[in-house]
Amino acid sequence: MLIALIARDKAGALQTRLDNRTAHLAYIEETGVVAQAGPLLDGDAMIGSLVILDVENLAAAEAWAANDPYALAGLFDSVELIPWKKVIG
Repeated sequence: MLIALIARDKAGALQTRLDNRTAHLAYIEETGVVAQAGPLLDGDAMIGSLVILDVENLAAAEAWAANDPYALAGLFDSVELIPWKKVIG
């Protein structure tokens, strides 16, 4: 099941993002469920994340999101988990 995780950073939280980026990328690597990922941008500024998870169910996506180092560091103002269907690419 593909789930789109759309997270918006808290205002002024760029340093939190930068401080936790290495741990976030390691988490992506070790969990092996991320199909695609990258930051949301406002110009050149990172303001959130889009992560496509390939997981068994929504509960697995919720668990992944809750344990993401970015989430544990309090980076996000909001997080949405939305079932997604790949059509192109």
